[in-house]
Amino acid sequence: MKRLLALSAALALSPALQAADAAAGKAKAEAVCAACHGAAGVSVSDGIPHLAAQRAGYLEGQLKAFKEGTRKNALMSAIAAQLNADDIANVAAHFAAQAGAAAGAKSGLLANVAKSNVAFPEGYDKSFTKYHTINFPATRQVRYYFGNAAAVQAAKAGKPLPDGSYLFAEVHAAKLDADKKPVVGADGFFVAEKLMFYTAMASGAGWGADIPDMLRNGNWHYAIFTLDKKPRPGVNQAECLACHKPLENVSYTFTLKELAAAK
Repeated sequence: MKRLLALSAALALSPALQAADAAAGKAKAEAVCAACHGAAGVSVSDGIPHLAAQRAGYLEGQLKAFKEGTRKNALMSAIAAQLNADDIANVAAHFAAQAGAAAGAKSGLLANVAKSNVAFPEGYDKSFTKYHTINFPATRQVRYYFGNAAAVQAAKAGKPLPDGSYLFAEVHAAKLDADKKPVVGADGFFVAEKLMFYTAMASGAGWGADIPDMLRNGNWHYAIFTLDKKPRPGVNQAECLACHKPLENVSYTFTLKELAAAK
């Protein structure tokens, strides 16, 4: 009976998973997955699942779903898109072979991914150019975007944004009406009521050198700042790196077109 059950389980696995190389999966996990899930599958925070001791077939299926777009998550979709069938099988086999995480266990952050070199741009409101505004209905926010001279000049010239570029955003809560809907101004944008936090991306020479290739955005680093201009605790820029990774042809930014049109 046991042999029959084992045979049935094996037949349910994909050919790639049956021939998986857990050692190769470990190397891939240490290079990329460790930033969020930990190299041994013990995640870095309560909001990210442990992968240690999870069934290999399940992990393979989820990674394929992210790769094919049938399961949606910006970070995981960006990572899975770069994995081939063997990579997926190898990573799944590696995590499946790990001991299950103890209750409350957390991995340390992967230092070279979690660390950001981005500093708060003091005086940005006078030295940067405001180039874009976006409404975020789902979160009832409005964001104002600013770029420094290096970024604006390169964008206007149709060139990739160089090291020294800095893009910055103020994130405001929108003013709400009696029905708790954002109030829209004459310009079509939500009326800002309260500054909540700041987001930033900046590029510096050599900043990407220690970031795994599957996450590297050239030399860009990312940051979120609180109202006292300090980095927000617990932020792991791996999420930003993965989200922007597919944007290589537009200098890893979602707003290059608007930056080029800045006045």
